Amino acid sequence: MKGEFHAPELDHEFFPGYMKDGEAHNLIFTGFADGWFALDRLMIVRLIMAAVLVVFFLVAMRNPKIVPRGVQNVAEIALDFVRVHVAEDILGKKEGRRFLPIIATIFFTVLVMNLATIIPGLNISPNARIGMPLTLAVVGYIAMIYAGSKEYGFGKYMKSSLIVPNLPWPLHFLVVPIEAFSTFVMRPVTLTLRLMANFLAGHLILVLLYSATNFFFWQLNAWTAMSGLTIVAAILFTLYECIIIFLQAYIFALLVAVYIELSLHADSH
Repeated sequence: MKGEFHAPELDHEFFPGYMKDGEAHNLIFTGFADGWFALDRLMIVRLIMAAVLVVFFLVAMRNPKIVPRGVQNVAEIALDFVRVHVAEDILGKKEGRRFLPIIATIFFTVLVMNLATIIPGLNISPNARIGMPLTLAVVGYIAMIYAGSKEYGFGKYMKSSLIVPNLPWPLHFLVVPIEAFSTFVMRPVTLTLRLMANFLAGHLILVLLYSATNFFFWQLNAWTAMSGLTIVAAILFTLYECIIIFLQAYIFALLVAVYIELSLHADSH
C-alpha cells in the first residue's frame, strides 16, 4: 500500500461557480432564479457561521439579567472587551460608544467567520475568499467617510484629508494624489488583503501538512516516521491559527476604529 499526495486545488473552494468541462460544479440551488442564489461549500460555511453568531447573541440577550450569568456573561465580557479595548481606547468614551455597534459587528463577524478554519467538517474560513473581507472593509470605509462628513461636512472633510497645511502650493500637485491614494484607496485595500491572505495561506498550510501526514504514513517504510513530524507540525500550526483567529479580528476592528478617529480629527492632519 502506497500513499498518494494530492496538491490542494483552489478552484473548488475559492472560485464561485467553478467551471469544469463547461459546467458549474460544487453548487446547489443552481436551478432557482437562474442561479442567482446558487451556493458553493464556502458560502454554506459562511451562512452557518453567520447563523451561529446571530443565535449566540439572541440566546445570550433573550432575557438579560442585571447580574449576568452563563451565556449572557460570556457575551457581555466579549462586548466589554471591544468597547473598552478597541472603541473607547481609540475614540474615547463618547465617540467610542457612538461607533461601538459597527466596530463590535465587524469584530464579531470576523472572529466567528475565522473560527470555521479549525472546526472539523468546515476546515476553512469564509474570510479566505475576498468577498467577506471586502464587504467588511467597505462597511468600515463608509463609516470612516460618514464620521468625517458628519463632523466637518463632506467638502471640508475631503479638503482636510487631502491638503497638508502650510505646504508650498506647487507641492500640492504631488501630495494631494498621494494623500488621496493612501487614505481612500489603500485603507480598504489593505484591510481586505490582510484578512484574506492570512486565512488563505493558513488554509493551504494546514492542507499541505495533513496531506503530507497521510502521504508519509501510508508509505509503510522508513518514510512513515516523517508522518509523526508532519502531524505534530499540523497540530502546532492549528494552535497558532487559534491565535491568528482572534488577532486578525482585533486588528481589523482596531484599524476601522483608527480610521474613524482620523476622520474625526481630519483638521489636525
